[in-house]
Amino acid sequence: MSSRMFKFGVTAASACVGSVIASWSIDRWNSPHVVNNAVQRPPKRKRTLPMRSEQINSLMSGDEFDVLIIGGGATGAGCALDSVTRGLKTALVELDDFASGTSSRSTKLIHGGVRYLQKAILGLDFEQYRMVKEALQERATMLESAPHLTHPLPIMLPVYTWWQVPYYWVGIKAYDLVAGDRNVKSSYLLSKKNALELFPMLKKDKLCGAIVYYDGQQDDARMCLAVALTAARHGATVCNHVEVKELLKKDDGTGKMVLCGAKVKDHISGKEFTVKAKCIINATGPFTDSIRKMDDPTVKSICSPSSGVHIVLPGYYSPDQMGLLDPSTSDGRVIFFLPWQRQTIAGTTDLPCDVTHSPRPTEDEIQFILSEIKNYLNADVEVRRGDVLSAWSGIRPLVSDPNKGDTQSLARNHIVHVSPSNLVTIAGGKWTTYRAMAEHTIDAAIKACKLQPERAEAVTAYLKIEGGQGWTPTMYIRLVQDFGLECEVAQHLAKSYGDRAFAVSKMASLTGKRWPIIGNRIHPEFPYIDAEIRYGVREYACTAVDMIARRLRLAFLNVQAAQEALPVIVDIMGEELQWSKDEKERQIKHATDFLANEMGHSINRTSKERIPIKLSKEEIQTYVKRFQLIDKDKKGYVSINDIRRALKSFGDGDVSGEQLHEILKEIDTNMNGQVELDEYLQMMSAIKTGDVAYSRFARMAELEEQKHEAANLKQKISVDRSGGGL
Repeated sequence: MSSRMFKFGVTAASACVGSVIASWSIDRWNSPHVVNNAVQRPPKRKRTLPMRSEQINSLMSGDEFDVLIIGGGATGAGCALDSVTRGLKTALVELDDFASGTSSRSTKLIHGGVRYLQKAILGLDFEQYRMVKEALQERATMLESAPHLTHPLPIMLPVYTWWQVPYYWVGIKAYDLVAGDRNVKSSYLLSKKNALELFPMLKKDKLCGAIVYYDGQQDDARMCLAVALTAARHGATVCNHVEVKELLKKDDGTGKMVLCGAKVKDHISGKEFTVKAKCIINATGPFTDSIRKMDDPTVKSICSPSSGVHIVLPGYYSPDQMGLLDPSTSDGRVIFFLPWQRQTIAGTTDLPCDVTHSPRPTEDEIQFILSEIKNYLNADVEVRRGDVLSAWSGIRPLVSDPNKGDTQSLARNHIVHVSPSNLVTIAGGKWTTYRAMAEHTIDAAIKACKLQPERAEAVTAYLKIEGGQGWTPTMYIRLVQDFGLECEVAQHLAKSYGDRAFAVSKMASLTGKRWPIIGNRIHPEFPYIDAEIRYGVREYACTAVDMIARRLRLAFLNVQAAQEALPVIVDIMGEELQWSKDEKERQIKHATDFLANEMGHSINRTSKERIPIKLSKEEIQTYVKRFQLIDKDKKGYVSINDIRRALKSFGDGDVSGEQLHEILKEIDTNMNGQVELDEYLQMMSAIKTGDVAYSRFARMAELEEQKHEAANLKQKISVDRSGGGL
């Protein structure tokens, strides 16, 4: 025991002393990775947001841009904003949609990295320490620049071994210390009783206490979009769904071949054209190597992609304002368990993968996360496979540094590399440091391509992002009072759009009710309204997937709800974009495939199919009876007409055809357009075991039985037999 305490004392003392010395050192050293905090006046926004057609015309104009950025994720959008606010003529193209890749599939945290600091101090790794220091500075900057899309989030670290309480406390305090005056809020220690009050779902057996520290949380896809829109308002030409087909080169006059532009294709119109640029920046994340090899086919690959899967569970799995960190899972990884938009996010995994535009979560990864969650929740919380509302995989682009001779070891921070032809590649890093990464990239681009910016230094550290300028925490009250919106809807609009929420509200349609006056929801369980679809088109949404995944976050929050809302969303987008009937059908099919493959819908369905029937004889008899009551024609199966007839008998006569098909699809595992008895029994078994949380068909069958029994009771006790009444 004395040996253990001695080791702990040495470790704790080393952590404190090391963090103090390192903090002092890094502030004294003139590191290229320390953000220049000299006060500068950010430029004013130059114009209103142009339409996408105007942006495409700007690309096609033949004018030469100073900078052409390939990639519309967090880093690419950050580069566009940094470049244009320095006075450079800037263009950005993205093959898919803004944040369609890794930038929309993160853990939604804005953090420095607690585990990285632990490794940095215990391993005396100064490079890793510097990375944490920079990330903590950028965390504060993000919270200030987009207050509507970000907020501080307390995260609890439960401790189940008494000697680990001071160990983790020292580590978390070192995290606060490294942040310095840029810290969000101070961490604090909790007793077992107080920890359970704040996080009642927590497993109480052997719990010694907990430490709570603060990081930031964001809506990642909308944050990335807001950065791109801010760049557009300052004069940048930003275009989604535009693919780079070829990089163009010319002789610079000294015999050296340098990049001078790119051939691109607009996938919306089908047009191909050339964009001229003095400098090209490769900010394509996991696809870094594809652009590098387009420049030089002989270069070695530097990207080592890693898949990170997250799942979304109902909101009751976690408190509204408290996250949870599992610092050491069964295989040594870290699992976060976080409240997000009234649901709960859990993740992530970390496995090698192939680079693809359509990463998919696997059942094994989902089961791993669920099994780890069970270790920290009490027995009252039954962690069920059927509670998984959505699941997605994001590809983390780990890279080796081509600037170093040894390309085998992976860089822990981001790298900026300039090729012989002046292709500037920015790779690695993480969401939190997107702004600093962009600053370093534009610095390198100016130097390599001899650009002449109006401002030599970046000003993005002092710039409010789209929607942040006029936002206040109580702004939603004005939306309720001025427009007659539901309070929940108003809060959602204020948090998602900031001061642009007023422009969104003006596009909302009348409800025809006494209250709310405007704002028809596109799904009854979520605060998204029709006006957001129309406004989303003005935010450059071109497809149904753009809308359900990145303008709204419905696909990430509940894949079944996203599927149910699709017809309404496509109809409104069709009005705005003048889609034909065939195009609407194509959009629904494409979005359905996206939900099935990339958002976990097909895996959820497959997991139901694997469930064996575990019902007692009495339960089977009950369910067979219910099934036969719905199948009034004794066909041996239930058709969509049977479902329609049953719903009408309950007074639900206005159920649409799309809703009827959704009820059928949730139980029709054979995919033959009808419900057979074995499918119904399998569903009821899944509900019993917790693999499925709820079924509308099952509820309908239960109500049908109740109605039948009530009718029989009336027949048994007639007025005559009861004595005739009064």
